[in-house]
Amino acid sequence: MQQPDDDQWLAERSRVIGDRIREHRDRLHYSQEYLYLAAGISRDVLQRIEAGRHNPTLYTLLRIARALDTPLADLVR
Repeated sequence: MQQPDDDQWLAERSRVIGDRIREHRDRLHYSQEYLYLAAGISRDVLQRIEAGRHNPTLYTLLRIARALDTPLADLVR
């Protein structure tokens, strides 16, 4: 079986993670402002993560998961 191009695969995974964060945020009726403040990150970083255009650190993902009160695994599975 042929493996997908790494860059393409990583870009797709980033979009999926961003989509899951946005879905959790929307389900909780949290605004982006609420989430970035609760997670202690910048607005720009959250927007780029949700758009799949940012490579967040593990700490950033953990902060977001904690602010959403959801396991990190639910965001990155």
